[in-house]
Amino acid sequence: MKITVIGAGNVGATCAQRLVDKELANEVVLVDVIEGVPQGKGLDMFEATPVEKTDVKVVGTNGYDETANSDIIILTAGIARKPGMSRDDLMNTNSAIVKSCTEQAVAKSPKSIIIVVSNPLDVMTYVAWKVSGFEKHRVMGMAGVLDAARFRSFIAMELNVSVEDVNAFVLGGHGDSMVPLPRYSTVAGIPITELMNKETLDRLVTRTRNGGIEIVNFLKTGSAYYAPSSSAVLMAESIVKNKKRILPCAVYLQGEYGINDNFVGVPVKLGSKGIEEIIQIKLTADEQAALNKSAEEVKAQIAKLKL
Repeated sequence: MKITVIGAGNVGATCAQRLVDKELANEVVLVDVIEGVPQGKGLDMFEATPVEKTDVKVVGTNGYDETANSDIIILTAGIARKPGMSRDDLMNTNSAIVKSCTEQAVAKSPKSIIIVVSNPLDVMTYVAWKVSGFEKHRVMGMAGVLDAARFRSFIAMELNVSVEDVNAFVLGGHGDSMVPLPRYSTVAGIPITELMNKETLDRLVTRTRNGGIEIVNFLKTGSAYYAPSSSAVLMAESIVKNKKRILPCAVYLQGEYGINDNFVGVPVKLGSKGIEEIIQIKLTADEQAALNKSAEEVKAQIAKLKL
């Protein structure tokens, strides 16, 4: 198994480190345009493997020859958000970056599976899918796993319980219009609607929607990377080990949930071939309306692209 991570910034480098720590590949390749950065970080990671007893080759490079025949490509390249900047503000700059990276990566690894992390997530996943020419089951965006992890964290904090007992569900686009679903979120199997009042639930839903910018505002000069990298690697792990995890991911819908020709976060089964099944759950009228609104916002941004 060979996995390439494109982008050696905080998210990409942390992704690579987690892949090595979990021994999810025999070889991890870290790519970045800045000369010396992927080489230095890659060498540093490899020098840690004797200590950690993880037998993984790590290669840092500024080109794509070393990425040839990768099984999975995790795309993190792009500029990060700054305070006052929305994900949509990133679109024009990052779409050009994602287009270029995808073209070069798929030329060397035409049978790979692509996991997109770059923001604005849903739109960048569309760019990678369109440019790659891959089947829809081989291109997906990491969003729902991260959003659900944030929702789970906030629920655990509020109820003072272990995060291990909390499960949460978030659909829709990765942004202000995402759709957390308290009705499908539980603590040790108990619906959270039975454990907290509506006012508290609404507050946690709002905090989940603003989870990314909350961290941006704290950091001032960067954005989240520990939780995003963990989320992308969880998806990769389900593919590598054919675990068939049910995870919320940004995928191309063609009629599912009444949505067509759009990338939207929904639950899917992830296995060795990528997206093996899109899971359709029953939504209330309000939940469906919120999902439709989120999808329309993504489609409006996609319409602005010049590919």
